[in-house]
Amino acid sequence: MTEPSQPYSNLLHRSREIGLIDSASQLLSWDQETYMPPDSLTFRAEQLAHLGGWTHRLFTKPEVGDWINACEDHGFPADSDEVANVREWRRAYDRKTKVPAELVEELQRAQAFAREAWMEARQKSEFPIFQPHLEKLLQLSLRMADCWGYEQSRYDALLESYEPGARTVALKTLFSELRPVIAELGRIAGERSARLPADMLRGQYPIAAQQAFNREVAEALSFDFKAGRIDTTAHPFCSGIGPGDCRLTTRYNEADFTESLYGILHEAGHGMYEQGLRREAHGTPLGSAASLGIHESQSRLWENHVGRSRTFWEHWLPRAAKYFPELTRFSPEEVHASVNRVEPSFIRVEADEVTYDLHIILRFEIETRLIEGTLKVADVPHVWNEEFEKLMGLKVPNDALGCLQDIHWSFGSFGYFPTYMLGNLNASQLFHRATADLPDLQSQLGHGDYSSMLGWLRSKVHQHGQRFEPLQLMRSATGEATQARYHLDYLRVKFGKVRDLAS
Repeated sequence: MTEPSQPYSNLLHRSREIGLIDSASQLLSWDQETYMPPDSLTFRAEQLAHLGGWTHRLFTKPEVGDWINACEDHGFPADSDEVANVREWRRAYDRKTKVPAELVEELQRAQAFAREAWMEARQKSEFPIFQPHLEKLLQLSLRMADCWGYEQSRYDALLESYEPGARTVALKTLFSELRPVIAELGRIAGERSARLPADMLRGQYPIAAQQAFNREVAEALSFDFKAGRIDTTAHPFCSGIGPGDCRLTTRYNEADFTESLYGILHEAGHGMYEQGLRREAHGTPLGSAASLGIHESQSRLWENHVGRSRTFWEHWLPRAAKYFPELTRFSPEEVHASVNRVEPSFIRVEADEVTYDLHIILRFEIETRLIEGTLKVADVPHVWNEEFEKLMGLKVPNDALGCLQDIHWSFGSFGYFPTYMLGNLNASQLFHRATADLPDLQSQLGHGDYSSMLGWLRSKVHQHGQRFEPLQLMRSATGEATQARYHLDYLRVKFGKVRDLAS
């Protein structure tokens, strides 16, 4: 790093101060998801609102704009840490100064109460319990979008919070091209999978044994438990609270150990990204993930390209059988076939690799209609059920298996879901390039040696933080901006050839 100017030093100090406060907010949010007593909800909402408003006011003070201006005029080297940090501070400052702190606080309060309402609604499978909260979050999100501004779609303003540079019109085009290809591949793969019993691996898998096995796998991948932990929640997530503190969660099904296992593989992918960010840069853009589409690429790569491979089960089945003796009757090929069985299903986080993307397309279409004003919140369950049946050929039996299954809308996270599809595309592209760069990679993975894979990701993705914008990061890591063809090729090779309907 070059010798910093005083304005840059001021920005570093302010950014790190905000990082500390944000970490406290993350811890409070994690606690709300895991151990918070129910009667503390009102107080927790005020805590989160206060901290959110505090950091907003700290960053939007006029002197912050003056410091950014001075840094932009300073003449730092183009490839320096300073230029990358200042670029992202400018992006954040220009957006945050358009939003009043009171709106930030109101959104934080609404999120806290909506999360609890979503939990109750999901447990009872009654959308009306959640509906007024979703209506409020939608209106607050529309106000935020109008404050930020946009050129074509309000949804663009919301996308920018999760995937800088992404635009609604481009995603609509991409998804419309991918939809028929994936649907056709899903049909073909589903017909082949029908030969396998859907309940082949179902049995009795004690939660304690699942926890022990999941931890062993996560440790082998190199998730650092001195700097992390695993807890239980209704919806799996990873929370990067700060350097040395990254928390994973999953949920357990005693009849199916793979539900929690793949939850942990997924969240450990997120966690290893968080643990791979530069500790000394915490609180600055260089200590933060590039985008959610990049973040999701890490979880999908470890969950699917590694965890659902045949070599994974050739290595891990003997160990799994130590925890779950009934698995001794299966071969690695049989377990591999079972965990890759393709069949339309209701729950996104349990979906197979092929039909998973259809879940994202559905959510994206519903979200854009909500934001663009062509769909009312009250009509979401009906539209969800109708469109889901068109996509998957399944009638949704209740709201819990339909529009209430994901937690994201209770956070007002409109614009988040498309990053899951981008994560799939990025994961396939990154794994393809890693395989080319590391000729012995498949052999290493087959022996349970994940060090080269993780080292490659550390070098190409993790260490950079927000030095590059998402598409630039993909160019740096793979030589190309994000391309759909690597993901489609991966699915074709794994699940069977299919005519390219997008061409």
